[in-house]
Amino acid sequence: MIKVILNNKLIFIIIHIILGYLGTLPIFPKFFATLVLFVPILLIYKSKNVNEEAFLLSSYIIGAEVFLRMINGFFLYESGKYAVIFFLILGMVLGKFKQVFSVQYVFYILLLLLGIVFTSVPEGESIRKAILFNLSGPITLGVCAIYFYKRPISKEELMDALFFMLLPLFSMITFLYFRTPDLSEIVFGGEAVFETSGGFGPNQVATAIGLGIFILTIFILFKKRLSGYIYLDFIFLVYFSYRGLITFSRGGIITVLIAILFFVFFYFLHKKISLNLLFRYISIVFIFMLSLWLYTSNVTGGMLENRYTGKNKIGVQKDITTGRLDILEVQLSNFLDTPLGIGVGNGKYERLKSLDRVVGASHNEVGRLLEEHGFIGLLLLILLLVIPLFNFFRSDYYQKAFIIAFYLIWFLTINHSAMRIALPGFLYALSLIVIKNNDTDID
Repeated sequence: MIKVILNNKLIFIIIHIILGYLGTLPIFPKFFATLVLFVPILLIYKSKNVNEEAFLLSSYIIGAEVFLRMINGFFLYESGKYAVIFFLILGMVLGKFKQVFSVQYVFYILLLLLGIVFTSVPEGESIRKAILFNLSGPITLGVCAIYFYKRPISKEELMDALFFMLLPLFSMITFLYFRTPDLSEIVFGGEAVFETSGGFGPNQVATAIGLGIFILTIFILFKKRLSGYIYLDFIFLVYFSYRGLITFSRGGIITVLIAILFFVFFYFLHKKISLNLLFRYISIVFIFMLSLWLYTSNVTGGMLENRYTGKNKIGVQKDITTGRLDILEVQLSNFLDTPLGIGVGNGKYERLKSLDRVVGASHNEVGRLLEEHGFIGLLLLILLLVIPLFNFFRSDYYQKAFIIAFYLIWFLTINHSAMRIALPGFLYALSLIVIKNNDTDID
């Protein structure tokens, strides 16, 4: 089945566009989610993970998670993370253990769980939900890291996995098209727009769209035609970029632009591109970005500039972090006051005592680790930051391009969207792989 999908990319892109429309119907979401969660188990079990089926099918979940949340397909909100964990564990148990055993990330998971000891939520609140909400993302990262640590992955397998991530993003983009009202009916201002995000959280939607932009850019850069037609692939990239901009959620878009910039830098070093050719590439990209920006700004009544410069509807400068910096300051204060940590899930209840009783959950995983886990959280953060760098420095320019891009998407995402979805943890783990050089068709 996997080979059929990979050999008929355009057909399955079209199928997923149709699935995006079906997502607007009442019965389809639960049916689709059931298939997405259970069919991969059968495929991994049958194949014994010989051809990295666990990797490919987990990649599909990474791309599908936000879409399935949008359409209320999951029976449990965190089902995407649970599925990724289960698929990868199944792949390790059934398949050949290809990677170096990572005691660091086993240690990481065990230390994470220590924070539960200090968890104490107010009466009437669920301790279970507080723990799962805050630890499901970090534990997903840990399991993914154990699976991918120094795991040899061929260039072709990596590209196939990126394609599997991209497929359900076509469904999400299509769903957004059918669920977005006429833009003339939307009042754009200085905040993220739920109407252009399918009624779902713009932050998560923009992060998922950003992943799609990144993958499409790589395929175009490598001249690996998704649809069979380079111009059609470019149209896909333009439309993904447009949909990302009109969510008015900046984090996911800025993150992917930075990641692409670093990826291109190291890829061009790998290819030894001449300065003349480099200038041509830069000129084309600049014209594309400027044109798309001007068009999107026009359809949003000029509010796009206000949003990205941190101004409100009437152009008055406001907090460009939309309150995130205030929360981070409280988190750092709690870290200094309670070096052992205040306990998993206690952060928002502590903030109830300050910030004019703002109780929003943290969007910054760095601050959450420090606040809730104390010096153990600091140790875990250093571990997460440092280990991929060893992989980066001993790699060639080709592998460096992927490692730094995955690493940056993880770090920047957890600083504006925490680990609400499995995506950042999974991409972090991909910064630990060893890309095999035995494939010559992609270079």
